[in-house]
Amino acid sequence: MAFIDYYKTLGLTKTATDKDIKNAYRKLARKYHPDLNPNDAEAHKKFQELNEANEVLSDAEKRKKYDKYGENWQHGEAYEQQARQQQSQQGSYGGGGFGGFTDDESFGGGDFSDFFKSMFGGGGSRQTKYRGKDFNAELQLTLQDIAETHKRTLTVNGKNIRITIPAGIENGQTIKIAGHGGAGVNNGPAGDLYIKFSIPDDARFKRDGRNLYATVKLDLYTAVLGGEITAETLTGKVKVKVKPETQNGTKVKLKGKGLPLYKKENEFGDLYLTYDVQIPVNLTEQQKQLFEELSKS
Repeated sequence: MAFIDYYKTLGLTKTATDKDIKNAYRKLARKYHPDLNPNDAEAHKKFQELNEANEVLSDAEKRKKYDKYGENWQHGEAYEQQARQQQSQQGSYGGGGFGGFTDDESFGGGDFSDFFKSMFGGGGSRQTKYRGKDFNAELQLTLQDIAETHKRTLTVNGKNIRITIPAGIENGQTIKIAGHGGAGVNNGPAGDLYIKFSIPDDARFKRDGRNLYATVKLDLYTAVLGGEITAETLTGKVKVKVKPETQNGTKVKLKGKGLPLYKKENEFGDLYLTYDVQIPVNLTEQQKQLFEELSKS
């Protein structure tokens, strides 16, 4: 896998502050978000690279390792351990210490990169297998998207991955796609891909677990006399009977018209409608007289 300079990915230098990193990521993530570039493979790839760079540089401990070890940052602890062992061995035979590397020797100086080559498969005697790094991504969905189980193709690190998104998945829920992270070292196992789902409320419905809530406008005449209205659900429009003398703020339940339960077939939440009775405006004189007669009666 080609080395990616995380600072360069975010358009920054190593002197960037935490605020610089946060602002740069937000700006670029909005620009390259898959929802704004649905058919642009390069934008999808760029978005994943941004997530990867932000994951490392926004974490103080990870950033410290990255600044010191560059592309080998995930193996920094192994390097330190090996350095201590060699220092101890050389000290036992009267040789000089192996020594560590300073932060100024980041991104692989001569001895530094030679050590990793020998340790991780560059022709030396050590062929330790190391697991690849995990990738993290965020996928934004709508309530309509999670109304039923469906498949979707994602572009992660330049590769297309087809995943199944179960109906009723929760906002903030994370799923693991095994083996779709970074490649392992010395034929070690690949890392995993973790996808976090972001599912905001939309203009029609508010979600609370499996149940949905919506406000429906109801004209005064139907509220007083009763009748029938058409209401929207995630799966289409339905007819709803309105009882006579329905009060403003009345709630009714449409059983089974909420979200499907996660990984539970044929089980659904409910949809709750709250009536917002509309007072008529721009009445004619005749209509006003009728209301006056009604009020006197």
